[in-house]
Amino acid sequence: MRDSTEFDAFYTATGAHIMGQVYVMIGDRSETEDAVAEAYARAWQRWGTVSGYVDPAAWVRTVAYRIAVSSWRRAMRRRRAHDRVRPTLTLPAPEPDKVALLDALRQLPATQRRAIVLHYLAGLTVAEIAAETASSESAVKARLARGRASLANLLDDGKENTHAR
Repeated sequence: MRDSTEFDAFYTATGAHIMGQVYVMIGDRSETEDAVAEAYARAWQRWGTVSGYVDPAAWVRTVAYRIAVSSWRRAMRRRRAHDRVRPTLTLPAPEPDKVALLDALRQLPATQRRAIVLHYLAGLTVAEIAAETASSESAVKARLARGRASLANLLDDGKENTHAR
C-alpha cells in the first residue's frame, strides 16, 4: 500500500533540490523538468519499495538522470524543431557569476560535471557518489579533483578576460 502523505512530504522536501541538481548535470531545463517528473511518477508507482531505500532521493535523482540521458537524441530532434518555430522570449539577465559557473560546468566532461554537482550541490560523500554512479571511490575522487582544477582554470580565464575589457 502506498502512503500519499509520506510521498507528498518526500516530494516537497526533495523536489526543488533534485530539479536543480539534475538541471546542472544535463543543462537543459525542459528535459530536466520532464525527466524529474517521470522519475517522481516512477517513485510513486514503486513507493512501497523506494521509501525503504536508505536514500530515496538518490534513487529519484539517478532515475531522472538516466531518463534524460536515454532521451537525449529524441530531445535534440524535438529541440531543433521547437527552435525553428518558438518565439524569442525576453527574460531578465542572470547574475554574471552564475552564468560563468554554469558555462564552466558545461565545458567539463559529463562524468566530472556529475561528480561536482552530486558532491557540492547534492552534498553527497565520495562513497555515496560512487554508489550512485556505479564507479569506484578512486574514480570519483579523480573526477572531483580534475573537475575542480578545470573549473578553477575556466573561471580564472573568465576573470582575466573580464579585467582585460
